[in-house]
Amino acid sequence: MQQLKNEKSIQSVDFTLDITGEVCPLTFVKTKLLIEKMSPGQTADVRLKGAEPLENVPRAVRELGHTILVLEAEDPNAEPHGIHHLRIQKE
Repeated sequence: MQQLKNEKSIQSVDFTLDITGEVCPLTFVKTKLLIEKMSPGQTADVRLKGAEPLENVPRAVRELGHTILVLEAEDPNAEPHGIHHLRIQKE
């Protein structure tokens, strides 16, 4: 899994979203709806799980022109497609 970090990643987030119980395409639909409510510069922490969401949600967020600040496992010792946190910033 890709892990990106910068000084913004340690700041508090403006929104949180847990989509660990959802499947594609609902994972991105719910993420996109959240992004639409956000103002430019605001951040969100999206909790996701599974191979498809881990691949598709970050890619779609980037394609929409937003920034991925962090993508990291909630538990580094868990399975590769376990729960991850995706921190995004709306551009």
